[in-house]
Amino acid sequence: MQKLKQKSNKEILSEHKSLSIQFSLDGFSFCIKDSVTNEILVLTEYPFSETLSSPSLLLDKITQIFESDKDLQIDFDTVKAIHENRLVTQVPNDFFDESHLKSYLSYSIKTLASDFVAYDDLTIGAKNVYVPYVNVNNFLFENFGEFEFKHHSTLLIEQLTEKYNQHENDIMFVHVTHSNADILIFRNGKFVLFNSFSFQCKEDFIYYILFCAEQLNMNPDEFSLYFAGHIIDDFETYSITHKYIKNIEFLQPNHDFLEKSDFFFPHSHYTLLS
Repeated sequence: MQKLKQKSNKEILSEHKSLSIQFSLDGFSFCIKDSVTNEILVLTEYPFSETLSSPSLLLDKITQIFESDKDLQIDFDTVKAIHENRLVTQVPNDFFDESHLKSYLSYSIKTLASDFVAYDDLTIGAKNVYVPYVNVNNFLFENFGEFEFKHHSTLLIEQLTEKYNQHENDIMFVHVTHSNADILIFRNGKFVLFNSFSFQCKEDFIYYILFCAEQLNMNPDEFSLYFAGHIIDDFETYSITHKYIKNIEFLQPNHDFLEKSDFFFPHSHYTLLS
């Protein structure tokens, strides 16, 4: 577990707090902000030693964390949950029918009859259709009452669209966790692709990046690639990417909170802290 707090006592003195939590089969993180000023007060990460095999095991982990971490045992003005998984697809509004949610996912993943399927509205004229961890949602409702939940790709698409909608060149964004990479591509300021891949080695990692670029005829010497998440220039994944992609930068966050940290990267937890 890694925890970063404001060095002052503001996290204690602030009476109005908001909670954002993000979870996957690889880990659990949460952020507490001053709900009036939106200032980040606390960031905590619980990476799991290995990828969990089921949502029920994820709930067991989260229950244990809630029982032991006192920062989660206080009152919050608002609570937001971010579901991070690969069980997602984007559907243009012109083709969207709420009565056929599972059919949209069936092209890329196997759904079960018991699966609950949700969707988020996107400002790009589409819906983000996904399978949330319902058991975790039920646990959060028991603890906090009403709360908001979204898929992590919804936040990535929305935040990057707002930030880069004026760019005319091809841009690729790669959001990295310990074993997964989300790839987003924008062309002429328009969102054109989101996909998520698991990787076990650096060769897997660069394969998916180059494959996505090839599908859209993107020249590795010309397009810009922005990294966010669990990656720095000392990592093998970065080094092998730099062999093939000329223009690489790290995505700059809209805060400086992580600059005070010895263990979080400045561009990590992009969706949770933005």
